[in-house]
Amino acid sequence: MSSMVLEVKDLNVWYGGSDFFGNKRRTMKRVQVLHDVSFSIAQGEILGLVGESGCGKSTLAKAICGIIDDIEGSITHSGDRPQMIFQDPLSSLNPAKTVGWIVEEPLRMNGPSDPMERRRLVHEILERVGLDIEHSARKPGELSGGQRQRVSIAASLIRHPHLILADEPVSSLDVTIQAQILDLLLELGHDYNLSYLFISHDMNVIYQICDRALVMQNGRIVEEGTVEKLFEYPEHEYTKRLLIS
Repeated sequence: MSSMVLEVKDLNVWYGGSDFFGNKRRTMKRVQVLHDVSFSIAQGEILGLVGESGCGKSTLAKAICGIIDDIEGSITHSGDRPQMIFQDPLSSLNPAKTVGWIVEEPLRMNGPSDPMERRRLVHEILERVGLDIEHSARKPGELSGGQRQRVSIAASLIRHPHLILADEPVSSLDVTIQAQILDLLLELGHDYNLSYLFISHDMNVIYQICDRALVMQNGRIVEEGTVEKLFEYPEHEYTKRLLIS
């Protein structure tokens, strides 16, 4: 049996109630966003998380990454903290920095001390995600949407994490580029024995790439199973609605 890279148990998450500095806000109501969410991801598995916008999918990813601290329940990772791939790489990549600087940044924080070795690793991962070494001198605004998403993938992989959280990573791309990025993620998952939590509102994308999937509605997991089961024998009315929308 494969080992687990992530186990989430009885997770409840709230927003509001305090400001950025932890001071209590009297005017903002504390609202529960996630309710008793439990699941696990095995090494090498691609687990989908599907649901309409606002159902809590991105909140779950943020909680797993430690960005949200108003939580109850447990989140257990094996190995390093999971890395994120975001929906819009143009907003998540520093526009003032070059691609090489962006991809190297995780190594400067925790990696080889030799700048030449860091640069070699950057060039290696850029080539692996389908970019030329020449791209390292460009800034995000000089790249296409697909190229920017490849940069995001390279930055997330540079320290070889066990788990990648991919939050709508292809929804802003046209259909042809979507297929290329999905194929790339599958190849990288196979080559590096990665696990993914793949978040999407699109059931067809979930079917293309995932082994299993969770269906989330209003912050709750309402159904889960293999993608074949969910597509062929959906049980919850919300899952059926997603399949025909």
